[in-house]
Amino acid sequence: MTLTPQQLATTASEEGSATALANPNIALVKYWGKRDEALILPWTGSLSLTLDAAPTTTTVRLTDAHDDVVLLGGRPLEGTARSRVTRFIDLVRALAGRDERVTVDSHNEIPTGAGLASSASGFAALALAASTAFGLDLDRRALSRLARRGSGSASRSIFDGIAVWHAGHDDESSFAEAVPASGLELGMVLTVLDARAKSVSSRDGMRRTVDTSPYYPAWVERTPVELEEMLAAIARADFTAVGTIAERNAMRMHATMLGAEPPVRYWGPASVELLDLVANLRGDGLECYATMDAGPNVKILCRADAVDELATRILEAQPDIGVIPARAGRGARLITSEPGGSAGEQTTEGAR
Repeated sequence: MTLTPQQLATTASEEGSATALANPNIALVKYWGKRDEALILPWTGSLSLTLDAAPTTTTVRLTDAHDDVVLLGGRPLEGTARSRVTRFIDLVRALAGRDERVTVDSHNEIPTGAGLASSASGFAALALAASTAFGLDLDRRALSRLARRGSGSASRSIFDGIAVWHAGHDDESSFAEAVPASGLELGMVLTVLDARAKSVSSRDGMRRTVDTSPYYPAWVERTPVELEEMLAAIARADFTAVGTIAERNAMRMHATMLGAEPPVRYWGPASVELLDLVANLRGDGLECYATMDAGPNVKILCRADAVDELATRILEAQPDIGVIPARAGRGARLITSEPGGSAGEQTTEGAR
């Protein structure tokens, strides 16, 4: 039987639905600055750890409506935040050669826009859910490239554990992939010092740093060297080297921001106290290393078996802050409805 275009659209809206879950990743070698803002191509490569905590769950449903509906935490998104999502959905529509509208229903288990990688988990989940709902059959490299168009760091949350994002030189060559890490069991404690959205977005902070900081060229020159050092440290399962490189790289990134005009400063007094605490804990024999992204919240890298002790020590020193203990986690995956109403999961490969 041949269906009319209207019947096809109705069928698609009834059947075109997918739910995906993705976890945040925290960069150990940072991404900061784009050489192509339209394609989100970075100046340098980066490397991260996908966590097993605080995921984003996103459902995309094709509809017969006249416009997209975008919900975050049950509330409609508006303004720039909504436009960012709908532009991304436009990319998926173009890839699929389809024009149905969608309802996007997303829930974060981590504060949004506070420098805790909510955009990484958010756009990784959206990329998988939207591409599946529109009937696309993307392998993980293609899915990583698609997620990158929403948020650069989302390219890495497609993968389990440690992932490297190759800077590349065009859309095809800029993607993330998993990094084998045999013998290296990593953990992390995320501290929540301020859950509010930061006053300077990552995108604006990057742009200002690239355009005005005299230290930025040195960052672009040095980061590829640190990325190679990090990959070598991971290959030999050298936790001390991994932590040392990660902490150094983060401090250098923030130094480039402080050199911008006007300076981009995400730190607060509580951030400095946490950085001092990490140094003191390390001096006392609990090996851990600090890293920070675009926000005041400090993330602390440790061995996986030291996560609980580290979280306890942090709360003993600063009982009024929030902590999120985490270890290496899985990449983006589909959530399926099983017979009888139970929930199941698929990897990205299972979605193909």
